[in-house]
Amino acid sequence: MLRTAFLTCLLTVSLINQVSGLVTVTGKYGDTVEIPCNSGSVVEADVKFVKWKYDIDGNILVKHVGQNATISDDVNYKSRVSIKKDFALVIRQVTMTDQRTFTCMVVGMEDILEYPVQLVIYKLPSSPQITNHTTAMAVGKLTKLAECRTEGANPAANITWFKNKTPLMSDGAAIKISRTVDVDKETRLSATSSYLEYTAVKGDVDASFTCQIQHIRSANMDSSPLIFTVNYPTEKVSLQVVSQGPFKEGDNVTLKCTADGNPPPPSYIFYVKGEKKNVKSNTYTLTNVTRESTGEYNCSLVDKEDMAASVPIRVEYLDVVFSTTGKIFKGLGESFEVTEDVKASGTPQKSWRKGEIKVDGPPKFNKLKYSDSGVYEFVVSMAGLKKTGTFELIVQGSPVIKSLIKTRGTGSVNKVLTCEAEGFPKPTVQWSVNGTDVAEGAYVDGIVKNSITIVPKINLTVSCMVSNALGSANKSINVSPLVEELEIAKQADQKDEYSDQTALAVGIVFGLLVATLAIGLAYWLYMKKFRQGSWKTGEKEDGSAEESKKLEENQSQKADV
Repeated sequence: MLRTAFLTCLLTVSLINQVSGLVTVTGKYGDTVEIPCNSGSVVEADVKFVKWKYDIDGNILVKHVGQNATISDDVNYKSRVSIKKDFALVIRQVTMTDQRTFTCMVVGMEDILEYPVQLVIYKLPSSPQITNHTTAMAVGKLTKLAECRTEGANPAANITWFKNKTPLMSDGAAIKISRTVDVDKETRLSATSSYLEYTAVKGDVDASFTCQIQHIRSANMDSSPLIFTVNYPTEKVSLQVVSQGPFKEGDNVTLKCTADGNPPPPSYIFYVKGEKKNVKSNTYTLTNVTRESTGEYNCSLVDKEDMAASVPIRVEYLDVVFSTTGKIFKGLGESFEVTEDVKASGTPQKSWRKGEIKVDGPPKFNKLKYSDSGVYEFVVSMAGLKKTGTFELIVQGSPVIKSLIKTRGTGSVNKVLTCEAEGFPKPTVQWSVNGTDVAEGAYVDGIVKNSITIVPKINLTVSCMVSNALGSANKSINVSPLVEELEIAKQADQKDEYSDQTALAVGIVFGLLVATLAIGLAYWLYMKKFRQGSWKTGEKEDGSAEESKKLEENQSQKADV
């Protein structure tokens, strides 16, 4: 009876002294938690004993000063609790059942005090798990994509969905996100699930979807990305030429038909020159095309032929016909003209060459020369096509001697004779005399030069004879001994000297005559002027008529000189 009254008194005192606010201690699920008594400020000297309890009547242990603690038979804590020297309660392997209020009751010499502490247990959630996910979604259709789930958390975790790292917000129409939280009856831990329903658009091709687990006691955790196939109907068909152009006759040309729908159609219709080709592929190859293959080509869907596309194909061709080929023999002075007939799909480039020299247009000659002979080449090119034609023009004629000259040789008595002839085939040169240092120059443009050195002892007539398969010609020249020529040259020099002296004498006489005439003319003019002056004054001239007559005779004689 006394004991009951004492305990009732203690309880009343403790209620009076209990603080209004609770101290909170947080512990991690499965770890050891230490709960302090009055924040660890209880002094052992002022205490008779300390009692730890939970809730209303749950007793854990009692510790009398100087004695070992007495642990209750409570199955929840009998094997998991202990008390420290500062009267703090230690609980090992805490679970969700330990999330409650623990009270430290301190019985002193005069007072009874209670210090309640709220123990909060947290548990980190598991990594995100993606379940029940689909593989494809159709444009414009609300589709349940996946479920994201995390388990074993306290408090319950939150889940957020992302598309390309941008959070998705539920709008109740195109995007729907629902969330459920389940609490395990035994562990009292929460499992959170989130369901994503999404309406795809074409821009969601290759989009990455993830879910993220968020918890107040841990860092955010992201799931592996999900990429869905986005299906949508075809809206446009395209046709392209895969092969590299330009195309020429004999090439193969591959066409490729594509549709912008997903999945793409398994087959297409190709229209080749009005003929339908149902192909279980998106490519079709035109083999060994010709110029007749030029035109418009089409393709379409098998089940929707009005959804089609087209592409033009042009096959290039180049035909060249030459009026002249091989070797052409023409006579000197004849006319000659070459023509070409070119048929092409476009405008070709043309060029003519004679050997390495470019010539303008097809060769045309009104009067052929030996220098016109040579190999002519015609090149026509266009769009990767190239045609060439060649012929060799040979201008031929009987030989003609263009010149026959003689020059003095390096020796004192040598004469060098040079004969220049023109003709084709190459003329053969022969001399009517024998000589030394016979030399023949290069045969260029139908001209050949041949020279011979001789020493004439007497006057000679030397002939140059040339011939080829078409005829012959000869020409002669007179050649004198070198000594005779020197004598003739000396006589010519003397004659020239005499002629020079005679010319000098004639020149002197002529000069004297001119001078005399000039003096007489001057005197006559003087006298004439003198007489005119006398007539002007009206005076008579002095002297007799005989003297005047003599004066006039003297002037006349001077003039004759």
